[in-house]
Order: sequence, then structure tokens, then C-alpha cells
Amino acid sequence: MWPLAGRQSVPCHDSCVTSDRPTPSDLKVTETDASRSKKATNSPGIGVTISPDMSSPAYESSLSLAGHYERLKLIVDIGKRLSSNLDLHSLLRDIASTVRRTLDTDVVGVWVPNAQETHLQLYAVDFPGSLGVASEGLLIPVEGTFIGDILKRGVPEVSDFADPALKLSEGETAIVHAEGIRFGYASPMYVRDRKLGIFSLGRKTDKPFTADDVEMADLVAQQVAIALSNAIAYKDIADLKDRLAKEKVYLEDEIRSELNFSEIVGKSTALRKVLNQVETVAPTDSTVLIYGETGTGKELIARAIHDRSKRRAGTFVKLNCAAIPTGLLESELFGHEKGAFTGAIAQRIGRFELANRGTVFLDEVGEIPLELQPKLLRVLQEREFERLGSTRTLRTDARLIAATNRDLEAMVEGQKFRSDLFYRLNVFPVRIPALRERPEDIPLLVRHFTQQFARSMNKNIESIPSETMSALCEYHWPGNIRELQNVIERAVILSSGPVLRVVLSDLKNNGAPMPALENTKSASRAENLGSMQRVLEETERKQILAALEESRWVVAGPKGAAARLGMKRSTLQVRMQKLRIARSSKPN
Repeated sequence: MWPLAGRQSVPCHDSCVTSDRPTPSDLKVTETDASRSKKATNSPGIGVTISPDMSSPAYESSLSLAGHYERLKLIVDIGKRLSSNLDLHSLLRDIASTVRRTLDTDVVGVWVPNAQETHLQLYAVDFPGSLGVASEGLLIPVEGTFIGDILKRGVPEVSDFADPALKLSEGETAIVHAEGIRFGYASPMYVRDRKLGIFSLGRKTDKPFTADDVEMADLVAQQVAIALSNAIAYKDIADLKDRLAKEKVYLEDEIRSELNFSEIVGKSTALRKVLNQVETVAPTDSTVLIYGETGTGKELIARAIHDRSKRRAGTFVKLNCAAIPTGLLESELFGHEKGAFTGAIAQRIGRFELANRGTVFLDEVGEIPLELQPKLLRVLQEREFERLGSTRTLRTDARLIAATNRDLEAMVEGQKFRSDLFYRLNVFPVRIPALRERPEDIPLLVRHFTQQFARSMNKNIESIPSETMSALCEYHWPGNIRELQNVIERAVILSSGPVLRVVLSDLKNNGAPMPALENTKSASRAENLGSMQRVLEETERKQILAALEESRWVVAGPKGAAARLGMKRSTLQVRMQKLRIARSSKPN
């Protein structure tokens, strides 16, 4: 491009000419005094000044070409910035500043919708002459506003704000008048039919936007839309990567947790009733409230519900509400932003956000303080919440399973628990029986834990004395399955041979009858022991027969009865002899 003003000097011998393009035929020539004096002597040195005719078509064409060049240069510059700047906010600010200078406007803004698409937020703006009204962070509703209508219709709009027929909302009118904006332009930004926002221009002067201005602004809006789309995709990928990393850490912690058995052990009528309820409620998304004493396996039932639900591919996130200090419980449930409180050095994702499309298990839900219960109720009803220290509303699609060992109805009557939250939690109550209510499951649990701990400690325990099993079955187990698990673990540690040795004297009385630890002369005690022994032997006999039936009376091998029962072939043969089990005892 050649200069539009000024002169370009060219050295010569006979004449010295300074010229500005276009061609001399379109220019006016003026002779100087020096040229007149040198015409008479025909001597060199004529000086000629050539100035452009600003009214000529060629000069106007040069100005138009220059304008197009500057605008094309702007598009190329924006493209370069898109590929070199990953910070969306600073990128849009730079683009807005460049566009404002190139298109000779007073204000350039980029509006983006919030997560619910109910408001448009002024995300980036370049407005040197602003009075502070049209500043970053400004929110305008989508419904009932001029700019919101442009976003919904998807059609660019050039506006004269002095036109009384223009329908602006009260808030938009206040902004335009306060900032003194006369003309405006707004273009919706779409990528693959996805609404990304509004690109807007504004002028305070009486210079309306021309067709060239609109064409150029549309090109810029398309580039900005690509930048927004890329930034959203980049953020989604980063969030997904961060979430997967957090889920990986969480699941690794779960694998290392104290809960090592993977399926529910027991065949009692009481337990089967609970499992039938699990099968009924699992396919639904209903909230489940699990009642039960401490140590009855409430978490195991919650896992069973999750594993049989359509959310089984999602995350199972657990939280013991009694184990978290009251001041940190809200942060654990809903997350917090960086700087939300002392010690919040980084953003943290809460359990409900982490369990999106999965299941949240809140144990000891009766320990949640009253001031936090309305927020939990809102998550259950509206599926939305805010992180601590943030005003941004987040949504979650997490199913809630709660558990408690307290009487929530009594707490509601005592005004220690919100009644509306209780009714919301108590949609499908499941009561887990205490271990003393299912004594027929105790032998199965004893063998299960014995095998489990023996494997982990590399020990070979082949048998459990009948007297020991009888004593364990008679004990009332106030700590339920957890107490039984601890007793068996201690017994496996102390057992040095193939026989499990339980220190029965360690079992606490807790106001209930103690089992017979020594030989007693009491006839009633002996009768009780004899009766219990018969029950145990009959139970064991039925289990062995069932395993033999499943294996077609094959004892050894990977699919034999011994492998199915988790014992050695020789041990099974000894038990079969003791219980007088032979092929002839096969039921008809």
C-alpha cells in the first residue's frame, strides 16, 4: 500500500519531482517561483509540487482499499491470537480493544450466558470512556430484554437508541442512558447450533454503523465464537480429566478401605427380607434411608443398592457425617472455592458434585447440624447447590442413600431434626436386623471371616471347634458384625495351628448372659449347648450337601465341593465322616 499523505522524494538531474500516487492525470500541478525563473534560461532545476485531488474517484478508491486492508489485517491478527493465547478472558479483552480501535467504536463487549441460560453476563469489555455502569460481570436477564431476544432469535441487530420505537427493558435503558451510547450493534454467536453469547459494539457519537462495519463485525463475531467454543471444550476436557483423577484417587482409597468382603453373607429369613427390599428399590432413583444398629452392615446394603441400580457405572461416594467436624461438613458435602475460608488454599469438589450420575451414601445422617439441613433438603428437592464461597449455582444428578442408627422420628419430635428433611429421606426405609436377630447366619460369618483373615495372614486354619462355634452363636453381639469381625481377626492372629482358637473370655457380658466357657454342672446349660450343637451340625450338613449337589458329588478339583466351601479336600472329607455324609445320604 502506498502512502496516502506526505511526499516521496526522487533524485534527478534535470528536474526534481515529488509525487503521490495515483497517476499525474488525476493531479493538479503548480509551478513555483524557482521554476519560472529557470524557464527563461532553459536551465535544469524546475521544481514541481504534486498534491492529491481529494475529490477524485482514485483517491476515494485508495481510502477504501486502505480500510479493507486494515480490516483484513484485523481478522488475521485475531486468528493469530486465537492460536497463541489459552487464557480466554485476556484473549477477549485484547480482541475487544483491537476491534474498538479498528472499527472506530467506543465500546466492544462479549456477553456469555450463565449455566442455566437465564442471564447474559458481560464477560469481557473494552470501554475506556465508561462511567462504570457497563462493566465486566454485569448481568442482564434473557427473558424480557432486547439483547436476550437477539440471542433467542439468532439474528444480528443494528440499533439507534434514540429511536422511541426501540423496545428496551428498564435495565437496558438505564445502562444506555447512563453511558451515553447512541448507536449499537449486537450479533449472536453460534457454533453448531449452540448458543455461545452476544458480540456487541457501541458508539457514543452520531455516526451510525455502516454495512461495511456490520460485515466486519460479523466476521469478528464468528472468530470470537470459535474462541469461546474452543475454550468451553478445553474447560470441559480439563474438568473431566480433573474429575477422573479425583475419582481414581477416591476409588483407590476405597480399595484400601477396611471393607474387604464383596458380597453379603447370610441366608436367614430376616436378611432375605432386606435383600428383597434391595432388589425392589435398586432400579429406581428414589432416596433410601437405612436404619440399623452400629456394625450391622449399612454401608454394604447401600453398596448393594448402588451395584444393582442403573447408576452402577457411576461413582459410589460415601461420607460419615459424624466423623467430620461441623465447620467442615458443608465443604465436604458441597465443596468450596479457593479462599472461601482460612486454609482453603485451592478449590475443592464436594461429594455431591463428585457423585454426579452416581450415588452418595451419607452415614450417620442424624448427626448433620440443623443449620446445614436446609441446604441438604434443597439438593434433594431442586438438585442444585452452591460451593462454599461461590454464588454460582451447580446442578447434580446424584442419588442419595442415607443411614442412621438413631431414631429420627424422635429427633423430629424433639426438634433436633427437620421434619421436611426427614420425610424427604424416609421415602423408602430399610431396616437391617441386628446380628442377634439372625443367629443362623453367625456360623457362615465366622467361617467367612476366618478364611478371609487366614488368607491375608498366610495361615492355614482348617477347623473351628464345635464348642467355640456354640459359644459364638450364644453371644448376643452388641457390636454386631463389626464386633464379630474383630473377634475372629484376633483369633486368627493368636491361632498357631490348623484350629481356630477364640479367647472366649474376651467377650464382654454387657448385661446379657455369657456363653459357657468351662464345663458346667448346670443341666439347663448342658441342654442348651446340646441343642445348639445339633443346630450347628444340621446347618453344616445342609451346606456340605448343597455344595456336593452343585459339584455333582465331586470333592476335589477347582470346581469340586471343597473349593466351593473354601476348605481343603482332606478337611471336607473329615467333616463328611463326622456328619455321616455319604453318597447314599443324597436326598431323593
